[in-house]
Amino acid sequence: MAGEGGGVRKLLIWLPLVLFLGFIALFASGLFQPDDRIIHSRLVGQPLPAFNLPAAASDRPPLASSQLAAGQPRLLNIFASWCVPCAAEAPQLEALRAAGVPIDAIAIRDARADVDAFLQRNGNPYARIGLDARSEVQIALGSSGVPETFVIDGKGRIAYQHIGEIRADDVPMILDQLRSAQ
Repeated sequence: MAGEGGGVRKLLIWLPLVLFLGFIALFASGLFQPDDRIIHSRLVGQPLPAFNLPAAASDRPPLASSQLAAGQPRLLNIFASWCVPCAAEAPQLEALRAAGVPIDAIAIRDARADVDAFLQRNGNPYARIGLDARSEVQIALGSSGVPETFVIDGKGRIAYQHIGEIRADDVPMILDQLRSAQ
């Protein structure tokens, strides 16, 4: 019987070390596995939620969801005048517009004078801009921040969601997404 107590004691001495090594192995495996940084939206493949927004800019018409089902794929950009990354993506949106991509926008939690000033500073690649003063449409789209851009197919369905600013190296991928949405 005396030998049994010594064996249990030896196991108890090594248990913290074994648990610690197991924790380190678990942590290390998380460091070396590739991380999936793509957020998969449940709304991709779904029709746009219905909306009818007033104009957000003085020189652009308002925006309604029915206008985005006009037969041609297009981009829908969610932005705000107070958003620094939105200003950073402006040259890429202009490049997409210059390539013939129709782009509409929704300005969230903004005021018309602020949107006008933002567009004057950063350019205006948009055909129509709707004002989503309370972010209701933004939330219905599954967007959680700005900027975000959606590829909308010609039937008004969401074909792709790009979270964050569009960078120069994203432009070819966005063009591919538009071609796929035809």
